[in-house]
Amino acid sequence: MMTDNRNTILAVILSGLVLIAWQYFYNVPAMEKQRAQQQTQAELQKTAPQPTASATPGATPQSGSAPAPTTAPGANQQAQPAVSRDAAIAASPRVKIDTPRLAGSISLKGGRIDDLALLQFRETVDPKSPPIILYSPSGTAEPYYAEFGWVAATGVTSKMPDAQTVWQQEGSGSLTPNSPAVLKWDNGEGLTFRRTISVDDHYLFTIKDDVSNVGNAPVTLYPFALISRHGTPQVSGYYILHEGLIGYLDGLQEYAYKKIDEAKSVSFKATNGWLGMTDKYWASALLPDTSALLQARFSSNLNGNVHTYQTDYLLDPVTVAIGGTTTANARLFAGAKEAGVVGVFPFAGLGGYNKELGLNHFDLLIDWGWFYFITKPMFLGLDFFYRFFGNFGISILLVTVIVKLLFFPLANKSYASMAKMKSVQPQLQALKERYPDDKVKQQQEMMEIYRKEKINPVAGCLPVVIQIPVFFSLYKVLFVTIEMRHAPFFGWIKDLSAPDPTNLFTLFGLIPFDPTTLPVFGHYLALGIWPIIMGITMWFQMKLNPTPPDPTQQLIFNWMPLIFTFMLAGFPAGLVIYWAWNNTLSVLQQSFIMRRNGVKVELFDNLKATFARKAT
Repeated sequence: MMTDNRNTILAVILSGLVLIAWQYFYNVPAMEKQRAQQQTQAELQKTAPQPTASATPGATPQSGSAPAPTTAPGANQQAQPAVSRDAAIAASPRVKIDTPRLAGSISLKGGRIDDLALLQFRETVDPKSPPIILYSPSGTAEPYYAEFGWVAATGVTSKMPDAQTVWQQEGSGSLTPNSPAVLKWDNGEGLTFRRTISVDDHYLFTIKDDVSNVGNAPVTLYPFALISRHGTPQVSGYYILHEGLIGYLDGLQEYAYKKIDEAKSVSFKATNGWLGMTDKYWASALLPDTSALLQARFSSNLNGNVHTYQTDYLLDPVTVAIGGTTTANARLFAGAKEAGVVGVFPFAGLGGYNKELGLNHFDLLIDWGWFYFITKPMFLGLDFFYRFFGNFGISILLVTVIVKLLFFPLANKSYASMAKMKSVQPQLQALKERYPDDKVKQQQEMMEIYRKEKINPVAGCLPVVIQIPVFFSLYKVLFVTIEMRHAPFFGWIKDLSAPDPTNLFTLFGLIPFDPTTLPVFGHYLALGIWPIIMGITMWFQMKLNPTPPDPTQQLIFNWMPLIFTFMLAGFPAGLVIYWAWNNTLSVLQQSFIMRRNGVKVELFDNLKATFARKAT
């Protein structure tokens, strides 16, 4: 029948799409990540030199250019092995950073913010594991820092502060939300530089740079700011997530590390912009005054065999008159991409820096994707229920119910049409017997029955079609939002954004062996308790319908729950819980509508028939 053929084709297409998506988004990136880890381990065994990037002291800025990363004096004279973070931090005098969310220090050598840890986020679900390290000083294995200062214009011969300049702290004490740090440096030629650094109780640094001139001539300077990162960082490798250089400079600009390696340097000229670097959950971004005209740049340079990446901007020049003082202001975001802090929904109390500072689409620092109009409301719903129940797993269950209610009228019509189709099955079977060799006549008579009974033959596809964008949006939210990272459910689920940690093939922990480490097919041997529950609910949903008469269709529907069980086993646990719960609600909803339309619910009959066939 046409209905059977349509359902068979639909099932094959959907199965193929999910298989391709699973292979592309999970299996391939997992293997790439494993290879990257192996490569990194091999590189760490080598003693490669670690260059230090800085703005060019005494450079002559050209129109449209920005400070260029260069190697510090003597850096390439002799290869030096990387040192530990503790050793690099101890090598220079520092001002301690002490806030509720951040810990670290500012190096007085160079005046850099180059030591930063995120106290509220840990490397693993163990609360005693080390905090996430965001910034590290030059000389370590992975230098990452922010730097601010001045570039001298043509003809200016005065000494300018650079990466080797040792600043002096005025006063004492740590940098806290209530006590800024003031640094000072006198170049001995009439220019005095004073830098005031403030920090709030989240992730925003405010930098005020003053220059006083008591020399014999006016001085023209260009304010600049930069973020530098040495070495290509490991990324998740997923197509649906951007990790790399990012900014809003007359539109959203995104450059993956590989892309900027190929381009070498990309320049922009924009007002009301911001720029920086983003990881999956963390980011570092320069937030200049919204009225400032930026000469901004993304760049990649190769020092030896190490790539250095930099985002920077140069502002219009300012002239410091004799006896005068000038000021340049800058801001730095360095921390976790929390929706409420970055600024996602002003009306929901999640305006954050985007609203407070009047920034231009700073919420795009979180990669909501092309379907943001679905993904962002999905997150808003999850966050709303989380504020009441304190558990994102419960939020997923409640949002699933809300989605089912929103689409209930459409699903109701769909299931009602499916129920009518089941009620006319005897008539359709009679058509096959009446016209066994005339397929055209069968189709004509069947469509006439559908017309009389007001049956939509494609209505049964709608519940599946509706579920696809909801499924994807929830997957995106679980994958990109830090709120879901290490968010527990109940029992053994300690992280909804990670796969179910249990495994059938280890007898749920009784066998001390990880089968997923096996080559080639190891990724297929991750099968936890929740994926098994999901597979059972999907099997029930399939058995709710009468057994298809077509053998090929029977085979597909019999194997589909098992195939989906293995495919979804590697997806985030929160997504698998959603799918299992959605299947359960669908079974209840469809059973209710079938009874209301006078159609027998054949779930238990089909289950009995299945086990009877196996017994026979």
